[in-house]
Amino acid sequence: MQYKQLGTTGLQVSQLCFGTMTFGAEASKKESHEMFSLAKEKGINFFDCANKYANGESERILGECIKDCRDEVIITTKAASRVNSDVNSIGLSRKHLMLELEKSLKRLNSEYIDIYYLHYFDPYTNMEDTMRFLDDAVKQGKILYTGVSNWSAWQIMKAIHISKTNFLQTIDCIQPMYSLVKRQAEVEILPLALDQNLGVMTYSPIASGLLTGKYFEKNTNEVARLNEKKYYKQRYTDDSYNETAKRFCEFAKQKNYNPSSLAISWAKSNPSVASTIIGARNKVQLVQSLKAIDISIDKNLRDQISSLSPTPYPASDRLEELLDSNNILRN
Repeated sequence: MQYKQLGTTGLQVSQLCFGTMTFGAEASKKESHEMFSLAKEKGINFFDCANKYANGESERILGECIKDCRDEVIITTKAASRVNSDVNSIGLSRKHLMLELEKSLKRLNSEYIDIYYLHYFDPYTNMEDTMRFLDDAVKQGKILYTGVSNWSAWQIMKAIHISKTNFLQTIDCIQPMYSLVKRQAEVEILPLALDQNLGVMTYSPIASGLLTGKYFEKNTNEVARLNEKKYYKQRYTDDSYNETAKRFCEFAKQKNYNPSSLAISWAKSNPSVASTIIGARNKVQLVQSLKAIDISIDKNLRDQISSLSPTPYPASDRLEELLDSNNILRN
């Protein structure tokens, strides 16, 4: 396992982060403990969670897993999603975040959380109030570093501006979606991370299984995310995603790579990315994902894989800059 520095936090994190969303849901408690042990044995020191996963059960199981190794691992969790039917049990208000942070600490059985993510952007809450909450939580020692997940570049930059203007704890890390079929982060989010020295941990490197080839037969009875969750189906409805996945899987076969391992390795090979989140329902899936650490992606191989999907348009829509980027400032 290789390790990279996470932005300017000073933390060294494994290039693979184990996502625990299946803990207590698709994976039993026993299977979850076994997968945690395997991941740690392979050198993973980075574990991602969220308050909404399995209605809090994922945090409880992760808390059990880290009981004897708390100081050796880096734990993340998140808040923003609706957690119950109460009208205020959602968003980034000080009240909701305060309540959810305390619940997460209790479930994780930890005095602190290494990285606390704002899971989604909240257009209804004054962002300064949210940033002041994070600042207070850091000063109290309940969280060490802060992050945002699923935010656009302008939202991230607005949060950074507000925090720096008011001398508050700023954003340390970001968690965008990133895979061969979902490359929008390359346009503004990843360049922003480089410019602002943000730590980047990406998720969904195999596009909810699409890049493994498992959906080509259209087996709607198979236990898999695109068959179970409506929002996953909506995320990957575009036919072009299937075409990219077919090209990728054929390429992987020709080069004697497992598609899942190769897709993860490609995602983590982006120089902006410190760590890529992998998930699994069982040890068999996890073993295949862990093999990504054995694949070396040089520039040539990365370019070959990248050519299998459309390069995202530049934010300015000036396609000539995409085609002739070396001469932008010369003409």
